[in-house]
Amino acid sequence: MMVLGLQGSPRKKGNTAFLVSEFMRQAESLGAQTCVIEADKKNIIPCKEYIVCEKKGFCPIKDDMDDIYCQLREAEVVVMATPVFFYNTTAQLKALIDRTQTLWARKYKLNLTDPLRKTRRGFMLAVGATKGKNLFEGLHLTAKYFFDAVGASYDGSLTYWKIEHPGDMEKHPTVREEVQEAVKNLLTPLMNRKKILFACIGNTCRSQMAAAFAQYLGGDKIESLSGGSRPEEKINPVMVEAMKEKGIDMAFRHPKSIASAIEKTKPEMIITMGCSEECPVVPGAKRENWNLPDPAGRDIEFMRQVRDEIEQRVSALIKTL
Repeated sequence: MMVLGLQGSPRKKGNTAFLVSEFMRQAESLGAQTCVIEADKKNIIPCKEYIVCEKKGFCPIKDDMDDIYCQLREAEVVVMATPVFFYNTTAQLKALIDRTQTLWARKYKLNLTDPLRKTRRGFMLAVGATKGKNLFEGLHLTAKYFFDAVGASYDGSLTYWKIEHPGDMEKHPTVREEVQEAVKNLLTPLMNRKKILFACIGNTCRSQMAAAFAQYLGGDKIESLSGGSRPEEKINPVMVEAMKEKGIDMAFRHPKSIASAIEKTKPEMIITMGCSEECPVVPGAKRENWNLPDPAGRDIEFMRQVRDEIEQRVSALIKTL
């Protein structure tokens, strides 16, 4: 399970950075994978309001957001962290947030569902220098709609007043205990799911569809992994169209190797699509081979047949858990 932190402060070792670091440390102690994006270090061009995203579902601006979209889609927990700048986020983080209009458009304009939408969680960390009771109101509104855009529920926040000088957060008497409790409450329900690897050769069609259906239909029961023994560069566009017919959004996904898929998460079960001889042995993991035909290079009608078979098998699998 990936926990993604969005660090909005331009200060590398400031109070916000300390909060993010402590949050990630606690997440790792529970077994989660973590990644932190420092907005100030990324090339993120502010939204130009081209409206292309609302018509075609992608942003024509080419910068670091291309990778960030992929990371947002892979993450099951997204943590937004920022100091208060005029009752909102920093400009660097706000640019990133505004560019997630692309994800909002795919959801509300193209009517596509992110497979992780039902289980992805959002959390906010924020610090402010003053003590006004309304200090974080603007941030809460921004967080609410940002998390909705990226397909996450807004599950809580930790906000700290009168944090102005370097080291203030690190000296705070209760912050470590509060972060530990927040991480525990946020992650524990997700950590107890059954970890299942769906594997094929290229990780472009069958295993991608199986993982997406597992996330969409059983995300509360399954932590879904997918990989290929010889991963290709891009997922199959015909598969993307076939899944779109089901209302499931496969955008911003990329093939990965089986080794990278299970590098930090040991699967309890491995389901192969018909390439069992090329998949690794994981001690203690149950194995099952669905022996599905490879639809790569075939027409969309054949892809639909394989898609529907995978959906039925995933649905049956979920009922056994």
